Amino acid sequence: MTTKHITATSLAVAALALGSGLVWAAGQYGPGASDTEIKIGQSMPYSGPASAYGTIGKAEAAYFAMINEQGGINGRKINLISRDDGYSPPKTVEVVRKLVEEDQVLLTFNILGTPPNTAVQGYLNDNKVPQLFVATGADKWNDPKKFPWTMGWQPSYRIEARIYGRFVLKNFPNAKVAIVYQNDDFGKDYLTGLREGLGDKADKMIVANNTYETTDPTIDSQIVALQGSGADTLLVAAIPKFAAQAVRKVADLGWKPNFFITNVSASVKSVMQPAGFDKSQGIITAGYLKDPNDPQWQSSTEYKDWLEWMKKYYSAGSLADVNNVYGYSVAETMVQVLKAAGNNLTRDNIMKQAAGIHDLKLPMALPGVVVSTSVTDFAPIKQMQLQKFEGETWKLFGEVISGSGS
Repeated sequence: MTTKHITATSLAVAALALGSGLVWAAGQYGPGASDTEIKIGQSMPYSGPASAYGTIGKAEAAYFAMINEQGGINGRKINLISRDDGYSPPKTVEVVRKLVEEDQVLLTFNILGTPPNTAVQGYLNDNKVPQLFVATGADKWNDPKKFPWTMGWQPSYRIEARIYGRFVLKNFPNAKVAIVYQNDDFGKDYLTGLREGLGDKADKMIVANNTYETTDPTIDSQIVALQGSGADTLLVAAIPKFAAQAVRKVADLGWKPNFFITNVSASVKSVMQPAGFDKSQGIITAGYLKDPNDPQWQSSTEYKDWLEWMKKYYSAGSLADVNNVYGYSVAETMVQVLKAAGNNLTRDNIMKQAAGIHDLKLPMALPGVVVSTSVTDFAPIKQMQLQKFEGETWKLFGEVISGSGS
């Protein structure tokens, strides 16, 4: 009786193991992936000079929470491990090494900032860990030959700056242009793109340029110096803290240049409102996502879906902050890649799927803006539209502009 019981039990266990084996065989997994889970790693500036961007990580976690509640990705739940790096590259290195070596994540997702991503790009590529949809528009993320495991998401800073340069050249051909930019690859891309947009008139038209460090307490002295140059046109390539300071200082000086700020600092909540709506009027930027403050979108199904999601999954987030539209949209792109990967959740296949996106239309992207990639093109979004700040929101003007060349 005992022998029969043991034998029967053994057979049952063997059958269960065989059945489980068949399930396991159905999936191909890299580190961090299993029948039940997809583990994703991220570092984000929840503190420090770029902490205004911390809401992006929270929005992405909220989006994945919605996906998990709906059943996950092919039955697997997304486990986003997001840690604070304070926008400090050495801290980013520490965080990312822990994510890869201890947490064993399948991939890293939307690490924020040019300096932090630069600090870990070599490490992630050497270890063949996907560095997907980095939250920075530096031109260098589109280099699949040299860095096949790194991919951008938002439009290139260089392309954006070309758009400003061409607009100035067309509308203010005799302008005296000044630019202040962050002293790293993020800022330098804007100077390069601005020169390209102005073409052979760049040397004559750019009368002053200045830089700031993220450790600087304010950007006020740089703005004073640029006003003193006699410039009548200003481009501020800065993260939100310093962009808000620049808007405020320009107004306080009584300076009234043709004023451009970069898309990464176009948030009404973290830049325009703190600077003062009265001091922000007429500023121009370029966008690719729907501004949640713009009334023209608020009756649309897409906006209503986003609003419902915010209220249910991220009620602490600001409805006025376009960064929460950004987090929602890039997380949706990540979900599309994971769905396309199916049961082959290896790092190689994740990159293959990320490099095979064709005209993906995101609900909260501007009409005409799509996500497309290929094995030779790691720049997913290439279209933008100019917009001017009026009242308490951005007003679009002109056409959607696509540009990926000089």
